[in-house]
Amino acid sequence: MKIKKIQPLIEVLVVSILLFLAHKLFFYCNETNIKHQNFYFKLETIYGFFTISSLFIVSLLLFIKQKSKDNVGLTFMLITCIKIGASLTILMPILNSKTSTIGLEKINFFIIFSFFLLTETVVTIKILDNNQ
Repeated sequence: MKIKKIQPLIEVLVVSILLFLAHKLFFYCNETNIKHQNFYFKLETIYGFFTISSLFIVSLLLFIKQKSKDNVGLTFMLITCIKIGASLTILMPILNSKTSTIGLEKINFFIIFSFFLLTETVVTIKILDNNQ
């Protein structure tokens, strides 16, 4: 029964690890392209930030669900807006950079952000659909 309560956290963690490994494999297969090695943020740093923030968001949603299921959706939207603001703040050095790989790094950052947002959204929908 206890596993069922933390299942959304496990799902987020597993998806995060799988996405990270797939992304690393993609860069490993394109090893001749050195552009990704000069990124401002390492891949591990970006995935670490998004994994920790996603785990925090899902934990908060599980806590809110115990108190009031009606507020889970609103809390998700509020926390997601805060996460977008934090992500843009973190992205500022990349946006202000003049390096030649800036376009590739922006795309990389937003793809990771989009995957984590999708994961959080799916997990939130599962939390809301779970009738307990």
